[in-house]
Amino acid sequence: MASTVLPPRVYLASRSPRRRELLTQIGIEFETLIFRAPPRDDLDVSEEVLPGEDAATYVQRVALAKAEGGLARLRWRSLHYQPVLSADTTLDLDGEIIGKPEDADHARAILRRLSGRSHRVLTAVAVADRERMAHRLSISTVTFRTLSDMDIDHYIASGEPFDKAGAYAIQGRAGAFVREIHGSYSGIVGLPLFETAELLAEFGLGH
Repeated sequence: MASTVLPPRVYLASRSPRRRELLTQIGIEFETLIFRAPPRDDLDVSEEVLPGEDAATYVQRVALAKAEGGLARLRWRSLHYQPVLSADTTLDLDGEIIGKPEDADHARAILRRLSGRSHRVLTAVAVADRERMAHRLSISTVTFRTLSDMDIDHYIASGEPFDKAGAYAIQGRAGAFVREIHGSYSGIVGLPLFETAELLAEFGLGH
């Protein structure tokens, strides 16, 4: 008898290895959607901030757009219509959205602003299928100790700040910068596990 290949329980619309690790941590079977561009790459969602957009509105809009892009990719690849999970993370400092650094100088400027202060990390997670879409928002507060120029220079030299919202990864070397957090550690990493599990349960994907 020929074996039957079952579809994954959920598709992950994210390039992030951290989100893959977190989903694996809670025992969710998933498949990562491949980011190879068709004539139009629906998963390459613009992360440009719209005029007047605050951090909460921005991060939820982007997460929902990524879920919609994931569904479009399923149609394009003629894949099984399992639910699509997406997420987006941003950082809010004094009402300003702080995204990923453009280069080393930009990363240095961001880290100097975060030094000795508290900021908010917002992660939105969305799940969508052909019938509906739902999302959750996790907001955490992170307080950095005062960083010296040497701290910042060594951290930038490690290469870790790049492609990270706020120019740092709490699960990496920057963990030594963090005096305290209030909220969800996994949300700061990039996928709030409590909110993610709640959403997946709504779609019949809980344990």
